[in-house]
Amino acid sequence: MLTRDDIAEILPHREPFLLVDRAEDVVPGESATGYLDVREDAFWVPGHFPGYPVMPGVLIVEAMAQVGAIALLSLPENRGRIALFGGIDKVRFKRQVRPGETLRMEVRITKSRGALGFGEGKAFVGDELACSGGLMFAIKS
Repeated sequence: MLTRDDIAEILPHREPFLLVDRAEDVVPGESATGYLDVREDAFWVPGHFPGYPVMPGVLIVEAMAQVGAIALLSLPENRGRIALFGGIDKVRFKRQVRPGETLRMEVRITKSRGALGFGEGKAFVGDELACSGGLMFAIKS
């Protein structure tokens, strides 16, 4: 199990944009599973939406992308590099994500070609699918 400190050694993200608390089943270049404990004090809670906080969909997609980046940047040749968004495809939201819940993200890298990587991500709360879609990464030197 990778801790938040371990993840910070792989990803360049920092607060408030490090959106993975822990990760497991990391197979470098292939897949990873990450978790985010959605906190009541998250920066977006007061404004999205007052009285009924819902995690913004763009942050769910970003969290999935960070899990994919953990898989890609765990490869020895990618250590110390940055994985940028290259694109998203067919992203669908199936369930709201609220403070107090844990988001489990599973990302599988489907293709890697040079500095580009492609993956499929799914985010769950418990056994319920919250979000799914395709992710494209551009690895920067």
